[in-house]
Amino acid sequence: MNTHASAWRIQHQAENQRFLVHVDGHDCVLDYQRNGAVITITHTGVADAVAGQGIAAALTRAALDWARRDQLKVVPQCSYAAVFI
Repeated sequence: MNTHASAWRIQHQAENQRFLVHVDGHDCVLDYQRNGAVITITHTGVADAVAGQGIAAALTRAALDWARRDQLKVVPQCSYAAVFI
């Protein structure tokens, strides 16, 4: 993972069911749907201009850490999240 990962400020926007980080002017996201104690990760999106820096991994890790803390079950519908988990 890129050394910038620790400097990224990943925001959890629960009202939008999304984790978001701004990197070099690009919005990178992990979207999910929550149904009770289950979250389904539906999409990770990282702009090509900032790809390869570990951004999707950092977003996925943030979502999994939150799910673990709140004792939520995770369903990885997104292909990236499925491989990551």
